[in-house]
Amino acid sequence: MISGTPETTSDATGLSGYVQRALSRVRAFDARRPWVWDAAVTLFWTVAALVDAAGGWRTIARDPSVPVWLVVTTSLALALPLYGRRRRPMAVLAVMACAALASDGSGAFLQAGYLQMIPVFHLALARPPRALLWSVALFLPPLVVGAVRFPSGTWDQRVVPVVWAYALVALLGIAVRARRDHTAALVERARRLEVERDQEVRLAAAAERARIAREMHDIIGHNLSVITGLADGGRYAAARNPERAAEALDAIGTTSRQALTELRRLLGVLRTDDETAARDPQPTLADLDGLLAGVRDAGLPVRLELAPPGEPAPPELSPGVQLTLYRVVQEALTNTLKHAGPGARASVLLAHGPQEVRVEVTDTGGRREPGAGATGTGQGLTGMRERAALYHGTLDCGPLPDGGWRVLLRIPREDTPS
Repeated sequence: MISGTPETTSDATGLSGYVQRALSRVRAFDARRPWVWDAAVTLFWTVAALVDAAGGWRTIARDPSVPVWLVVTTSLALALPLYGRRRRPMAVLAVMACAALASDGSGAFLQAGYLQMIPVFHLALARPPRALLWSVALFLPPLVVGAVRFPSGTWDQRVVPVVWAYALVALLGIAVRARRDHTAALVERARRLEVERDQEVRLAAAAERARIAREMHDIIGHNLSVITGLADGGRYAAARNPERAAEALDAIGTTSRQALTELRRLLGVLRTDDETAARDPQPTLADLDGLLAGVRDAGLPVRLELAPPGEPAPPELSPGVQLTLYRVVQEALTNTLKHAGPGARASVLLAHGPQEVRVEVTDTGGRREPGAGATGTGQGLTGMRERAALYHGTLDCGPLPDGGWRVLLRIPREDTPS
C-alpha cells in the first residue's frame, strides 16, 4: 500500500486514538489509586537493586570488598524511598543522597545510585525551579566524594556524565510540566468559554422573556382595556340606542381580532426557527391613527398633535424607535382608560426636533393614588423605561399640577440602539 493513502491515514488515526484513550484510562486509574502505581514502581526498582546487590555490583565497584550487608542496606535505602517520590520528592532525594554517599564513599558505586534521577524528574515536574538548585546540593557531594577517594583517570570522568544525565532529566521534567500546564490552560480556557456561552444563552433567554412579556403586556393590556370600555358603553346604550350598542359590539369584534392577530404573530416567533418570523411587521407611528380610533371607540376622547405638522414619522426614524414610541403611547392611553375615571380626556403630542424625538401623553383624569397606572404587575412602567433605555432615551411619569397625569418620553435622534 502506498504511504499517505486514506487507508494508511485512517489506520494511523485509529491507532493514535486508541493510544490516547488507553493513556487517559491509565491516568484516571492513577488519579483514583495513586498508591498502586507508586508501589509497582518501588517494587520493580527494589527488586532490580537487590539483584544487583547479589553480586553484579562488583563489576564496576572500586572496592569489591565492601561488606554485603552494607551493599544490601544501601540498595534498599536507594530504592524504597521511591514510594514517596511524587508527594515529597525533596525528602526522598535527601534520603537517597545519604545512601549514595555511603555507596560512593565505600567504593561500591552501586548502579542504584542512578535512581536519584527519578525524584529529580518529579522536582522539575511539580516544584518551583529553585528546588532544582537545592537538589544539586544533595546530588553532587556523593559524586565528588567518590571521585576524590577512588580516582580513575581524571576526576571529572565520574562527575560530568552524571551531571549531564541530571541536566537532561531536569529538562525533561520541565518540558513535561510545560506541556501539562499548557494542556491545563487550554482545558480551563475551554471551560471558561463554555461558562461564558452558557451565561450569554441565559442572558439572551432572559432578555427574550422580558421582550415577550412587554409585548404581551402591551397587546393584551391595551386591547382588553379598549374592549372593557366598549362593553361598558354598549351595555348602557343597549336600552336607549340599539344602533350604538351594535356599533360597540362591532368595535369589540374588531379589537379582539386585532389582539388575536398580534398574539398569533408573537407566539409564531416562539414556535419557529425561521428568522423571517422575527421580521414580521411591527406597529409603527403610521399605525397611531388606528390606535387612537380604538381608544376613542372605548369612550376616551383623545387628540393627536404633531410638531411640526405633517407625517408622524420622518423617513430617517428607525422602525425600532417608532415601535418604542407607539408602545409608550399605547401603554399611557391604556393606563388612562383604566385609572382616569369617567369624563377624562387625553392628548398625544408627537414632536420631532433636531436633537430628539419627544412624545407626551397627558390626560385630565382625577387624582390618583401613588403608583396607580404606573406599577401594576411591574410590566407597565418597567417596560416603558426599558424600551426608552434601549435607545438612550428617558421616561418621566407623574401627576400634573392641575390634576391628571403625564407621560413624557424623550429619545435622542441617534437611532442606533445601544
